[in-house]
Amino acid sequence: YKMASDSRFPDVDADGSEKSEEMEIVVNVGGVRQVFYGDNLNQYPETRLAELVNCLSGGYDSIFSLCDDYDPGKREFYFDRDPDAFKCIIDVYYFGEIHMKKGICPICFKNEMEFWKVDLKFLDDCCKAHLSEKKEELEEIARRVQLILDDLGIDASESRWKRCQKCIWKFLEKPESSYPARVIAVLSFLFILTSSVVMCVGTIPDLQVVDAEGNRMEHPTLESIETACIGWFTMEYVLRLISSPNKLHFALSFMNIVDVLAILPFYVSLTLTHLGAKLMELSNVQQAVQALRIMRIARIFKLARHSSGLQTLTYALKRSFKELGLLLMYLAVGIFVFSALGYTMEQSHPETLFKSIPQSFWWAIITMTTVGYGDIYPKTTLGKLNAAISFLCGVIAIALPIHPIINNFVRYYNKQRVLETAAKHELELMELNSAEGKAAGSRSELEDPSREGKESPFYSSRIKVSHSDTFIHLLSEEKHYRTRLQSCK
Repeated sequence: YKMASDSRFPDVDADGSEKSEEMEIVVNVGGVRQVFYGDNLNQYPETRLAELVNCLSGGYDSIFSLCDDYDPGKREFYFDRDPDAFKCIIDVYYFGEIHMKKGICPICFKNEMEFWKVDLKFLDDCCKAHLSEKKEELEEIARRVQLILDDLGIDASESRWKRCQKCIWKFLEKPESSYPARVIAVLSFLFILTSSVVMCVGTIPDLQVVDAEGNRMEHPTLESIETACIGWFTMEYVLRLISSPNKLHFALSFMNIVDVLAILPFYVSLTLTHLGAKLMELSNVQQAVQALRIMRIARIFKLARHSSGLQTLTYALKRSFKELGLLLMYLAVGIFVFSALGYTMEQSHPETLFKSIPQSFWWAIITMTTVGYGDIYPKTTLGKLNAAISFLCGVIAIALPIHPIINNFVRYYNKQRVLETAAKHELELMELNSAEGKAAGSRSELEDPSREGKESPFYSSRIKVSHSDTFIHLLSEEKHYRTRLQSCK
């Protein structure tokens, strides 16, 4: 940026103070020249541009503390900053607020505002939301990179048991860490599918057997397969619990609760079968066992652990609670209105199927959701007209929120892919910086034999220090290099 005053020094009062309000300031930012006046700049005296108004009286030390270069002949100040961002920032002196243009990186724009000493409170709310979203993305990248670095790093001060815990955790929770871990993930996926298929096939009457009391039960072969699957699930859960770094967080996690619900019915049923008969009637035991067996359907949710698509769908639905709430509200209002109208219009028919308004709720539900079983249907002309209108309203009510839900799914899916790619690129950049540091350290050792035997600062830090080049505070506070994250536009 380049700033200049008039061709002569500004007028000075008798007491030596400058007439700053009449002073003209010319700023050249990356080749873009801007002219300001002291009365505008002094509205915000804490900003860098306002400080330039009075910097001339402080000499060159004061001038060069605020700018990159100064031409005393032209009385211009030069700043090596982004001119596009500067054009947005100077709006604060004219409009009292700042809007960020499209194509400018929010993090870089924030850094520009900090350089010009303009408070973030002047940034418009929509731009603040964009900035917060970008910060969250960078924090997510930092977390992913830090997790990978933690997996790669080996702390020699840790005990053998701690290192063993980390290895088991990576083996079971991070399929991408090694080939055997991927094999275990595939086996777990196959066990889930096998268990679900066995649960379904076991209900086929032709494949069931009759016990001594004449009750139908699952085939012994299917029970053996079920027992093997439960054994695998139990061993997997216990190992993951033992190796978990935070056992309380592990136990309260939703997917781990699903794992417990998938395993628990088997052991409770086994306990009731062998011990419950002594405490209660056999029929009650059988009913309890049957109810617990139904809970086995929870294991199908274990597939979400191995499917990024299901995880993305779950997150999209969580982010679409507002749209889903609107959908349910539309349907609830329509169901109440059309069921009441259908009941009223059908009362004149002697063979009416609408016995009451609560019973008509079922007809309205299956009509508005376009299911239409046909067990309840109108027989009068007005009733059929009401049914046609309810059908059309149901289609519209269901179609309206679908587009936002799909957008949430696509946005989150694309965001996850971008974050994964950014994390990989950041790691590649760290490795490159680490390799350059090692090469520089080796050259310096060759040039200075007295340093032989001493560790290079780059080499001793290995890849762990190479991550300090990023500005993401979750990784490190130190800064050695300018990364592509800092240079994003």
